[in-house]
Amino acid sequence: MTKTIAVSTNKGGVLKTSLTTNLAGVLARQDKKVLIIDVDNQGNSSIAFGINPDTYDTSIYDVFVDKDVSFEEAIVTASDNIDIAISNDDMTFLEYEVFTNSNLYTNIFDFLQDKLTKKVKNNYDYIFIDTPPNLGLATSNALRIADSLLIPFQPETYSLRSLVKTLNFYNDFKERHNPSLEVEAIVPTLVDARTTLHSQLLQDCRKYAAQNDLYVTDNVIPRSIRFSNSVAYGDGPATLKEKLNKTVNSYFKLIEELNY
Repeated sequence: MTKTIAVSTNKGGVLKTSLTTNLAGVLARQDKKVLIIDVDNQGNSSIAFGINPDTYDTSIYDVFVDKDVSFEEAIVTASDNIDIAISNDDMTFLEYEVFTNSNLYTNIFDFLQDKLTKKVKNNYDYIFIDTPPNLGLATSNALRIADSLLIPFQPETYSLRSLVKTLNFYNDFKERHNPSLEVEAIVPTLVDARTTLHSQLLQDCRKYAAQNDLYVTDNVIPRSIRFSNSVAYGDGPATLKEKLNKTVNSYFKLIEELNY
């Protein structure tokens, strides 16, 4: 049975795309079929694989706004066992298009729900949704189709405050629109265990999670500039090609911990 996971937080720069693409890379190496649905206007999941989403006639934006465009039309092959439903700058205009033409659109949280058919889902073992760093319409559509949620958490000043606000939104959305949605885990990212600040904030996060019946993964994603650059420069996720090191190995351990 296909598992659909949204990777989401309202904060940018926390390795959301790196988490998405590298977990997909681990699963692909284990011969699992993976679809990444990119609903972020930056299109970074596509770019991570060296794909220029602006060169394609159809993107996830068209899936949202054009009733005649099927989900399959936005999907391209990224690598062995990994496909991507590509996104680009057109997604910047999604909310403007929908809200200024409200007579044309009903059930605005169901754009993806209506298009992601069982036929499409059955092609994959896992579906990851890379969301923008906000809680707007694209993210809401992602949460509508997700079984579970991974929340990247960078232990920096004000991060816990942001996490609490984000979780309040997710809980409200779950109650109103997707009762089966579960917060699967909070995943610490960009962690520098040598700093007192990171250690203290990570401890605070774990304490808050324990008090609210939430799970923070034991395995964390450490800070690594070289590793992040492999995604930023379109070299593909490091989990697909690099020998194991501390950072790459953290994704393999995370997959094992999450029991994927």
